[in-house]
Amino acid sequence: MTASRGRPTSFTTGGRGRRGLLTAFTAAGTGLLGLSLATRPGSGRFYVLTNAVAATWIAGGLAAGPPPRGRSRHPVATPVLIGAGAFGVFYATALVARRIPVLSRALTGVLAYAHRGSGPAVLATTLATGAAEEVFFRGVVQEPGTAVAASTAVYALSTVATRNPALVLASLVMGTVFGLQRRATGGVQAPLLTHLVWSALMLRYLPPLFETPAQPG
Repeated sequence: MTASRGRPTSFTTGGRGRRGLLTAFTAAGTGLLGLSLATRPGSGRFYVLTNAVAATWIAGGLAAGPPPRGRSRHPVATPVLIGAGAFGVFYATALVARRIPVLSRALTGVLAYAHRGSGPAVLATTLATGAAEEVFFRGVVQEPGTAVAASTAVYALSTVATRNPALVLASLVMGTVFGLQRRATGGVQAPLLTHLVWSALMLRYLPPLFETPAQPG
């Protein structure tokens, strides 16, 4: 495997060293992600762990040098529109999913963190984690020549640690979208922008569809 443009050879060259580093960062981030969504919604521990997840993905991505920005004729408009379009599809799907008990429970569980947490803090954490995921999964895991299906599989497998089927399904769909953007543009800027727009809209408009009862105290 050849080194990516602008990345140090020591990390990006194929071999046991690179695979070992990728495995270590992936395992650490996955473990922290599972722990974060096993905590009580709105607790201080939740914010500590989710920020640790973001920090792990960023560290893993930046260990290979600055992430490639890529090329695009419409570097902002197109990713924003794709993010908004993806949200529209997910919103329509959520209207159906809330009538399916297993998916309704899964979505209610994850959206409880939005209901019971601090709005600005949840938004900041969500956006930071989304950006960090792109730096790692599309910036390092999906190097030039890496199949979109392979990077999406790693992305989805890391989400399995949440034990939430809705999040796993979302990671498969959006991981494919982000991976195709990475392949088309050669960088992480487009998928990162799409991820941020999609995440912000999901956080703003999905929680009202899955209201949870108020908790005592």
